[in-house]
Amino acid sequence: MEKLSEWWRKLTWTFAPSSKVEATKAVTKNFILHWFPARVTYRSMSWSYSWWLGTVSFSLFLILTITGIILMFLYIPSVERAYWTIKDLQHAVSFGWFLRNMHRWAAHLMVFFVTLHMVRVFFTGAFKNGGNPDANRPVNWAVGMFLLVFTLLLSYTGYLLPWDQLALWAITIGANIAKSVPIMGNYLHFLLAGGTQIDQNTLIRFYALHVIVLPALLLVLVSYHMWRVRKDGGLAVSEQYKMQAKKEGKRLVPDDYTTFAIPALIRRAFLVFLISLGAVMLLSLISNAPLEEPADPSWTPNPAKAPWYFLWLQELLAITTIRTPWFTINGGFVGGVVIPGILFLWGLIVPFIDKSPDEATGVWFHPSRKLQNWTFGIIMLILAFLTIFAMYFRGPSWNIYWPWAWPPIPHLF
Repeated sequence: MEKLSEWWRKLTWTFAPSSKVEATKAVTKNFILHWFPARVTYRSMSWSYSWWLGTVSFSLFLILTITGIILMFLYIPSVERAYWTIKDLQHAVSFGWFLRNMHRWAAHLMVFFVTLHMVRVFFTGAFKNGGNPDANRPVNWAVGMFLLVFTLLLSYTGYLLPWDQLALWAITIGANIAKSVPIMGNYLHFLLAGGTQIDQNTLIRFYALHVIVLPALLLVLVSYHMWRVRKDGGLAVSEQYKMQAKKEGKRLVPDDYTTFAIPALIRRAFLVFLISLGAVMLLSLISNAPLEEPADPSWTPNPAKAPWYFLWLQELLAITTIRTPWFTINGGFVGGVVIPGILFLWGLIVPFIDKSPDEATGVWFHPSRKLQNWTFGIIMLILAFLTIFAMYFRGPSWNIYWPWAWPPIPHLF
């Protein structure tokens, strides 16, 4: 029994170090834990600072990966069989409905929490180096922006795979947005659809993007993102403590404001994963993933709407399309390309044009960042408003109705 205990200790000591020396070595001796820093600030460990949104997002990515791999054994990417494999998954495969629900809920929640993570980083000014000459947090913020885009694309490419009416027309909307781009529109549509229409080529293309290309890109970027956080000294709060100590004339003692990452950080990260998994499982039990009629290009749902995370984009297209007797403004180009492009480029350069002082880094709503926070907050509120408006107030033919007063919805043959 004693030998068994010694053997178990040799395998697990890095996750439960018994001394400061072991806590330091745990980071360098363990392949999995190597991306964590040796020490982290108490502030970055608190629930109120970061809400652990990055860990929640990564936990959801793990859930998506595991459930997605299992679903690959049950799904056939064929326009003749895709819908019926999902139908079998819902009604014939043991707990298939639960597996699909988990995958879908994790996808939606990942979009939501990655967005919240970006909002948290902005409002705390955590994309600034904060006086740390060795940090490069603006680059990591840019990586996070691309991670958000790839998360949206990962969810969007999975939207087509059930090959029902909901999926077909959501993808058709996206392809038409691409087609509306001047000069390059037809080429973009052909690239997205794999041809001149939404068919088998489109399904195979989206399937390959969903299960190979985008997950690989996400994994690479997430790995770099985490490595960059480690090289930058953890979350953007460590310099705040050092500057405060200097102002008060205190002797800087690491034990006063930091602790060993292992096991404190790993325990909380595992707890966050369990909470995330529990939430996904609970939602999967009480709400089923929708599955409408098999995809039929011969009739159009009215209204045909994009997935909820792209409804703001669909609404932008509608309100920026202006027709007069003398000219027409292409909403697909203005609302679908120009405005989102400007917002994305502004997001990329904002850390470089933000001139807030070092002490504002890692502080929620620092007074010196009022203009930046108000600008970003208004943009996010507008996008949220457009999403809610398109979801509940746009009815048949994309006209405006009260949510409780929609007229009968005819099918457009």
